[in-house]
Amino acid sequence: MVKKFSFVYPLFLVLVLMLLAACTPQSSQSSSAAPSPQSSAPSSAAKEIVLATTTSTQDSGLLDSLLPVFEQKTGIKVKVVAVGTGQAIKLGEDGNADVLLVHARKSEDEFMEKGFGINAYDVMYNQFYIVGPSDDPAGLKQTKTAKEAMEKIAEKNSSFVSRGDDSGTDKKEKSIWKEAGIKPEGSWYLSSGQGMGETLQMADEKKAYTLTDEATFLSRKLGLEIVMQGDKSLLNPYGIIQVKSSSKQEEGMQLIQFFTGEEGQKLIGEFGQATYGKGLFVPDAKKR
Repeated sequence: MVKKFSFVYPLFLVLVLMLLAACTPQSSQSSSAAPSPQSSAPSSAAKEIVLATTTSTQDSGLLDSLLPVFEQKTGIKVKVVAVGTGQAIKLGEDGNADVLLVHARKSEDEFMEKGFGINAYDVMYNQFYIVGPSDDPAGLKQTKTAKEAMEKIAEKNSSFVSRGDDSGTDKKEKSIWKEAGIKPEGSWYLSSGQGMGETLQMADEKKAYTLTDEATFLSRKLGLEIVMQGDKSLLNPYGIIQVKSSSKQEEGMQLIQFFTGEEGQKLIGEFGQATYGKGLFVPDAKKR
């Protein structure tokens, strides 16, 4: 009896061990093996900053030329919000932008004085034009200053399209009317409430005059002609400013350094030369 039990017991153990082995899940061949692409952890989100800027830098195509170079070099994505300068500055005040690229020096200085900005730089300039229909009904081609040109428009009640959007161009226009002692009003004075490209289109359709930045005007194919240029009051400088409340100070400063550095300034100076025979902006970087 004892001999029979001695034989059966080892056999029973073997059967139990085989059963357990069959039921145990297969483990991976090596705990150090590389995970499959499906199971790999997602990479961290790419860095992104918000650039609030005037419509002229967007409409002219300048940002399309510069930003891909910056993004390729740094890996920092730039989200562009192109609005009037007044709106861009408000975005900065509200903490909804990291960097501003605008063109209304008085408003820029006020932004800095109120403590909203740091590291302000001049970056480039061009000029404003007064443009209008080719037949120039108000005779602006004979005027010597922007003030005189606006006086003639008001005197003749010639149609004029204003941006009317608190942009840098709109601020410049209003300052010229103020210098001339004129409050523009009446059926001849129209407001687009839109960006520079749309305002030029409206002026072209209505055969009206308007004030425009050089870059946007030259980059558009319209029937309007330049009827006043060269007055020193029509100088159009651009500034770039870091927003103090931004949580992305390092990335924002990298963008500013690119725009004001050797490579960015070279690209700014070259922009437009191949197409228009002249640069649409003059590089002029310096810290304020």
